[in-house]
Amino acid sequence: MKQIDTKYNEAVQQIKSAILQCQLEAAKAVNRQMLALYYGIGKFVSDNTRKDVWGTGAIEAISEQLRRELPGLRGFGVSNIKNMRQFYELWKDVLNRQPLAGDLQGVDNEEILPTHALLMLNRQPMADDLDVHDFFSISFSHHCEIMSKTSTVEERVFYIHQAATLHWDKYTLRNNLKSDLFHHQSQMPNNFAATMPSARHAAKAIAMFKDDYLLDFINVEELGERDPQDIDERVIENSIVSNVKNFILTFGKDFTFIGNQVHIDKFGHDHYVDLLFFNRELQSLVVFELKKGEFKPAYLGQLAAYIRMLNDAERKPHENPTIGIVLCCDADKTYVEYLLQDYNQPMGVATYQVMPEKLRKVLPPEDEMKKLLNGDKNK
Repeated sequence: MKQIDTKYNEAVQQIKSAILQCQLEAAKAVNRQMLALYYGIGKFVSDNTRKDVWGTGAIEAISEQLRRELPGLRGFGVSNIKNMRQFYELWKDVLNRQPLAGDLQGVDNEEILPTHALLMLNRQPMADDLDVHDFFSISFSHHCEIMSKTSTVEERVFYIHQAATLHWDKYTLRNNLKSDLFHHQSQMPNNFAATMPSARHAAKAIAMFKDDYLLDFINVEELGERDPQDIDERVIENSIVSNVKNFILTFGKDFTFIGNQVHIDKFGHDHYVDLLFFNRELQSLVVFELKKGEFKPAYLGQLAAYIRMLNDAERKPHENPTIGIVLCCDADKTYVEYLLQDYNQPMGVATYQVMPEKLRKVLPPEDEMKKLLNGDKNK
């Protein structure tokens, strides 16, 4: 293949960048339009079903007729129309923007599907932390996942912001909802704000980690342990390595597994790092040290030494400093935060739990458990 002239290559890159940016903006505009449409349809359906204007089975009949009149139409099944209704009902009091008279020219207000009410949103809603850009940046599928797994505006705003800024796909979002990230956010004792390259980088790191993890893929009985407290660190480590995909999903899709018991030789002294990962979003190596009991101050000193050696031996010039996490069974957060003040490497301490297989077997399936606890929101 003929090599392109340098000046032409620069032109290609500029044009390519412009095309990709235009495609991104077009996709955002389409997403905004679709969210507005769903919001408007949701209001229309809500007004007519909640006030008994339509009879029983109306949504089913409407969905079926839409499919007949618009062959190939997708996204307007019964469950999705109910999702649109829920979308409107959950946000109507938060998206504090009524359509202007000029938005509704020539249309009876009682009959319109008010897509403009959402499209014309031009000021911050009532929820102080809801960013309009974030709201329109995620798909309706993302919104549906969030609506189905949360119960407060604060939770919805949190997951919308995280999904938009960290570019979560639907499956990453679903996993973070399952692990209840909202109630564990920023609670992990850490010194990121004081040790990271920037406040933005520190905020990303804080959002990336939780204070407690359920390693429910570890089968205690299969490991031959009668009491979770008796599980050896190496047993946990080996189980994590065997289920590394599940472990990564517990933390997020941007983690890449490098290895376990990674050997570091420094001045003739051998050291072995329990678990080493690389995080693409943070552009940092992440080292996990597993401890079977309660937190001890010595763990931070050991972790700091590993971070120093990894920065010297493994870290690439373009990468951010290595992050270290101690995973232990229990930790006094106030005590840990007090001790972390004297360390200049980014570190945190999180706890983990394992679920005995006997308990797992007697629990109902996850979907049934959530219905029992929260009720069926689609009714």
